[in-house]
Amino acid sequence: MKTKIAILGAAGRMGRKLVELAAGTDLEVVAKVDVADGFDRDWPEGVEGVVDFSHHTAVPKAIGKAAAQGIAYVIGTTGLTAEEQAHVDAAAKKIPVVQSGNYSLGVNLLMELVRKAASVLGPEYDIEITEMHHRHKKDAPSGTALMLAKSANEGRAEIGAAAQGFVYGRSGETGERPAGEIAVHALRGGAVVGDHTVMFAGDLERVELTHRAQDRAAFAAGALKALAWARGRAPGIYTMRDVLALA
Repeated sequence: MKTKIAILGAAGRMGRKLVELAAGTDLEVVAKVDVADGFDRDWPEGVEGVVDFSHHTAVPKAIGKAAAQGIAYVIGTTGLTAEEQAHVDAAAKKIPVVQSGNYSLGVNLLMELVRKAASVLGPEYDIEITEMHHRHKKDAPSGTALMLAKSANEGRAEIGAAAQGFVYGRSGETGERPAGEIAVHALRGGAVVGDHTVMFAGDLERVELTHRAQDRAAFAAGALKALAWARGRAPGIYTMRDVLALA
């Protein structure tokens, strides 16, 4: 018997890809939820899991309903405010929640490589992160870029050199680059699915770690894998590191 799931943000690029990929699995999409015409406004009783790639403002209500029903929730929506994240945290006390800014295997492996590189190379190598997405992406920087910045900082923390905060772009008379700074830059244009590069720039050499997504199927497949993994888990917030046993 197929597992009944709901996909939120079903009219979007990721939502459509999720619906497409789920058709060839043991998952049955019983609700395609979106504010666009021709889509469901909510999911019915009997849904066993939710994958959310909607707008961040819709997250609190949706995850609250999932918590009340006791069903697993996978959230790929980014750009949440502190208040919206608090709703996610509260729901995770009742249900298993997988939350990630990126569900691809390659990106999650990249995060591990970035953490390791940051700890080995140390603060003598300046860290600059660039990300580029299609012109329609509404938030910046991307959730993935923020995850990579966090991974780099975790690596630095292992050697006692963590940054106190991140820099997002530069403009004007900024002065010399402070030692230990981690900077994140967002580019937008065309139909780029998602490119991320973490640069470690030293005085004598430069190391660059890059991931380029060629198809949204990489993210969608990971999100569906995360939902299958989450069902039956204890309440809490998990990441793709947990799903892929990288943690």
